[in-house]
Amino acid sequence: MKFSEYQHLLFERKEHGILLITINRPEKYNATNQRLHWELTQVWGDVTNDAETRVAVITGAGKAFSAGGDLDMVDQQIKNFKVMSRIMKEASDVVYNIVNCDKPIISAINGVAVGAGLAVALMADISVMSTEAKITDGHIRLGVGAGDHAAIIWPILCGMAKAKYYLLTCDFIDGKEAERIGLVSMCAPPEQVLPKAMEAAVKLATGPQMAIRWTKRALNNWIRLAGPTFDASLAFEMLNFFDDDVAEGRAALREKRAPVFPSTRA
Repeated sequence: MKFSEYQHLLFERKEHGILLITINRPEKYNATNQRLHWELTQVWGDVTNDAETRVAVITGAGKAFSAGGDLDMVDQQIKNFKVMSRIMKEASDVVYNIVNCDKPIISAINGVAVGAGLAVALMADISVMSTEAKITDGHIRLGVGAGDHAAIIWPILCGMAKAKYYLLTCDFIDGKEAERIGLVSMCAPPEQVLPKAMEAAVKLATGPQMAIRWTKRALNNWIRLAGPTFDASLAFEMLNFFDDDVAEGRAALREKRAPVFPSTRA
């Protein structure tokens, strides 16, 4: 697909073959609707095949990186096998297409990141996060398992103890804590997030290209080893969409209240 055909991603070519990608639904805090979710699966193949691009940097328009998925998408998934199957494939493609993209990807996490947006932010090869940004894997808050990306990458990045704590509690993590536990490469003041990401991009774009790409490929074998764990987590997440807990989780999010899950009632 040509970059001009994307509806919710903006592309800007910078010096040295750096491609700046901006998630562009600022009026919705860059939350993923059906189209954007699909675009986040496709863009990495186009980056790989684009001869002018050496490094991709992705950030969000406005105040957010990407504030999760639209609840309308959740509505469509509940107890709907066909929709679930499509979403499951796309969620898998977001992760594996980033892993398999032969060019370095840098995320500039300028604001809140949840859901598929968080998957992109943390699957990137280098991540620069605002000290004021907050991230959370909110799956369990919705009533479904953490299947988007977390099982394949969080234990590798920050260790199993921290991964289990944050994935099971859905606590928010700010940039300083994310850097401290190793979940992101570095944090920076809000105004320095994109400049720091671009600084790293220049280093990669002006370095030995095949050596950098093959180093990424070799390191990503650690992630590929966790593939069966990720596939299982994604399947478990989809199974949860047949449970009544997800309906309560969705309702609680819409009503901005604490959920009372049916599975907790005596």
